[in-house]
Amino acid sequence: MPKHEMNDIELVRTWVLPPSATLGSSVRAKGILLELRARLPIASKKSLGIEKGELTLAMPASAKAEFHAAASVITSALKDIQNLPVIPREIQDILSIKTSERHRWLKDGRLPSAGTRTVKLRGRARKITFHVFDPRVVEDLLDRGVVDEWREEDVAATAENRRRAAYKAKLTRSLKKAGKSSKTIERHPDDAATLRGWEEFNIDGLLR
Repeated sequence: MPKHEMNDIELVRTWVLPPSATLGSSVRAKGILLELRARLPIASKKSLGIEKGELTLAMPASAKAEFHAAASVITSALKDIQNLPVIPREIQDILSIKTSERHRWLKDGRLPSAGTRTVKLRGRARKITFHVFDPRVVEDLLDRGVVDEWREEDVAATAENRRRAAYKAKLTRSLKKAGKSSKTIERHPDDAATLRGWEEFNIDGLLR
């Protein structure tokens, strides 16, 4: 076989990501791919791809040493990949929740944080910090289907807050109205002044 044909032959190896790692999310699977690529040498990063939950490492036959080195890194990383923290965009896809819901439930403690991570955005000087989540906790929330319950609780809480706000506004209006009535009463002559007028009328003998 000609040498140039030998160089075109690819070295290929595949790994299937377990459900405990992806949690049924394609976004999570893509996040795992990016995490694994980050651990590979720059020249090998794009040699690793994913399709339908299956990782594939493919390199030309001429890169045998690089291939085996990359395969070793991937195999080692996958041993504990199911414990890789879940990042915001992943948990939103796994639980089918909105960004606003994630923020609200994180703030009130229903969605427990597993810590924070700080990363530098590509091509930018600034860094961003965000909360990450324990994959086992996320899996438990998914299995128990608590999202629908939380949404019902939020609807009830919103209705209660509106009721209280309406009552408070009504009470404020009533107090203002009562205050105006009190000021009006204070401007009327008092009973003593009225009685003095009658006494003078009596002295003149008009009542005899």
